[in-house]
Amino acid sequence: MAATDKALAGLRQMIASGELGPRAKFPPEPELCDHLGVSRSSLREAVRSLAALGVIESRHGSGTYVSALDPAAIISRFSLSVELIPLEGVLELLEVRRVLESHATALAAARQDPDLEARLGDILDRLESTTDAIEIQYLDAEFHNAICTAGGNPTVTALTGVIRGRGGHYRIFEPGADFDAIKQTSDRGHRAILDAITTRDPAAAATAASAHIAQTELWLRALRPVPQPDLP
Repeated sequence: MAATDKALAGLRQMIASGELGPRAKFPPEPELCDHLGVSRSSLREAVRSLAALGVIESRHGSGTYVSALDPAAIISRFSLSVELIPLEGVLELLEVRRVLESHATALAAARQDPDLEARLGDILDRLESTTDAIEIQYLDAEFHNAICTAGGNPTVTALTGVIRGRGGHYRIFEPGADFDAIKQTSDRGHRAILDAITTRDPAAAATAASAHIAQTELWLRALRPVPQPDLP
């Protein structure tokens, strides 16, 4: 095992076992090197790797600490890698999103929250009235993020957001012969989701969300758009 890999494995074990728990300060570098049996350079490289994943953080003048190990925060770091995934991989991730978001939508319906229903209604009214491709993307993301947030699980919200972020690079709402048909079908899908939430029907909400995301998968498979840069 390479020295850096050994240092990384040792730090991971210390954190996973609770020897270094959330927000714990690292021991002094010489002590940690002796404990792991590695050099300072190997330890520092391992620390940089874990910092990039959001697992640890360095505080100027204070030292190195384990992060809060918040699942949502760590998952958000996945976007750095997920944004490199090609279309076939995005389609696999959409299956994951479909499962998670269906569950979150059912939870949102079960909450019976009038404020959420009003907010979703406002977003959907604006979404149905626009034909601007960029505005559609933003409003679509706002609609789905509001539902996932209402589901009450920040980890689900973060993971679906990361998947949606990469999926948003493969744009189906572009001017062309299919734009109107796609827009109308998408609007109906969103409306079915909102209707199920406002009637407080979790099963119907989950079904509507699953069908809507499955339709997006079908469009992506059929159109196979090339990835675009982030929205302005």
